[in-house]
Amino acid sequence: MQRKRPVGKIPNQPIDQLKEELQPGETARQGAKTLTSYRVAALPILDHFIQRLRLDDFLCDHLPSEDRRSRVPTATALVLLLKNLLISREPLYGLGEWASRYVPGLLGLSPDLLTALNDDRVGRSLDRLFDADIRSLTLAVVAHAVREFKVELSELHNDSTTVTFHGDYESAEQERSLRGRIRLAVTHGHNKDHRPDLKQLLYILTIANDGAVPVQFRVESGNTTDDRSHQDTWKLLCELSGRRDFLYVADCKLATAENMAYIHQHGGRFLTVLPRTRGEDAAFRMRVREGRVQWNPIHEKYEEGQHVDTYSIQQPEAATTEGYRLIWYRSARKAQLDAEIRYKRLENAAKALSDLKAKLASPRTRYRDRAKVAQAVETILREAHAESMLEVTIQEQTIENFRQEQRGRPTPKTRYVKSETTRFDLTWKLEYDLLVREAFCDGIFPLTTNDPHLSALELLLAYKQQPLIEKRFAQLKTDFVVAPVFLKEVSRIQALLCLYFFVLLVESLLERELRQAMERKGLASIPLYPEGRSCRRPSARRVIDLFEPIQCHELVIEEKREAFTTDLTKLQSKILRLLGIPKAYAN
Repeated sequence: MQRKRPVGKIPNQPIDQLKEELQPGETARQGAKTLTSYRVAALPILDHFIQRLRLDDFLCDHLPSEDRRSRVPTATALVLLLKNLLISREPLYGLGEWASRYVPGLLGLSPDLLTALNDDRVGRSLDRLFDADIRSLTLAVVAHAVREFKVELSELHNDSTTVTFHGDYESAEQERSLRGRIRLAVTHGHNKDHRPDLKQLLYILTIANDGAVPVQFRVESGNTTDDRSHQDTWKLLCELSGRRDFLYVADCKLATAENMAYIHQHGGRFLTVLPRTRGEDAAFRMRVREGRVQWNPIHEKYEEGQHVDTYSIQQPEAATTEGYRLIWYRSARKAQLDAEIRYKRLENAAKALSDLKAKLASPRTRYRDRAKVAQAVETILREAHAESMLEVTIQEQTIENFRQEQRGRPTPKTRYVKSETTRFDLTWKLEYDLLVREAFCDGIFPLTTNDPHLSALELLLAYKQQPLIEKRFAQLKTDFVVAPVFLKEVSRIQALLCLYFFVLLVESLLERELRQAMERKGLASIPLYPEGRSCRRPSARRVIDLFEPIQCHELVIEEKREAFTTDLTKLQSKILRLLGIPKAYAN
């Protein structure tokens, strides 16, 4: 709701000065003059991409039939929530107040619809999105986005993360059917936020190597393991791309005999890292420790003109037990990091053992049993991943104590009673020979693929694009604060996570279009950072923040209406030209 200032409290001052004091969404009157101020921010830019995606049309096509009692159309409420997530991520109960500060037309709202907007209306819109066929909806939107923005789908990267929840969610610990759809289970599983005490859902995402554009997402119950998701994901990607020969890149959870055989037998290509649990890994590392492996440099990596890494390869190539190509690489940078990690683990283990040693020496120690001491040592070594690096010896000592049989001042006839107490002590030493042998294996990692044509360097460069998907997960949890989700009904959470996928899609397309335009214009960077510092790869968040101060003011003088917008800076105008929307902020 826009707030009106009492006429009697407005001083007799120029309208320009009055405009500067207005807050967005407020109206001020001065005699026959009325001034209303709204925020514009980056909404015209977001509208440009949302319209190119035809998101409203696809929502209307896939949502259930509209209830005639609904004052705010479901598609309008969902797109408004999408814009809110992109700009400021207000809670649902504050959505109406947030929307009142912006130009209603840019949110697809009329003044009547604005008054009807509340958290209940948005919640029921999420219910209707859950009732829709989300798989078909996202498939249609992404297929159109691929055609509209000419996104290349020859290389696709898949990974997953967890959306962590605070709360019991006792009624949602089991999957069940709700209005013909599967309501997932919010439950415990392998938590990738390192919070095993909290319940979760599994969020699976696939991006294209071209601009890290999201092309597929799925939400699974919190106890679902990654290795069970790849076959369904690959089939969906085949349906989306209309082809099977794209390179499917994923982490070691893909490297099961069943997953690799399924993709290979159906004409697909995969690239993944071989897990440490495989026998081929143990055999190769034994050869490395024995000094029977020669490494040949294959690639030098530079960032901003600085040398950061050297990659080497072991030749000739090997093969997995299933017959797929197995290529071993060694990274100089990874070798340094592995050594640092091993040193940190030893340091942590030594500190924990020292603390335990002090507790054993305390007269009030609770460690009176050897088995309990051994269990504590085992736990320390396991948590520090130092079981094979430290040899710990538990020393047992019996201490004799004597006390008077009876109370009183001792005399030559006083009798004493002997008691024995068992105390424990710890000593440990490094397994130097083992540490030296392990150092030979620092920096090595194996990639396996069924592609017979890509070179070892091409496979390495393809796999090194996998961190792009981690960037999207980081944005999901920082820029858009996806977790924790303050909703009780799991069906609404599932629908909200679908909107978050569209948020990532809009964000990635904005970044891709801007970076491609910079490349076409020969611009190495633009001054997006504070103090005008250069930015080589501008992010959507930087662009959205840059346009946050833009406002629109509407002045009415004796029924004559005039609108004017905040003047754009040179940088803002430049970005609009690069994005191909120069008239977005025209009065």
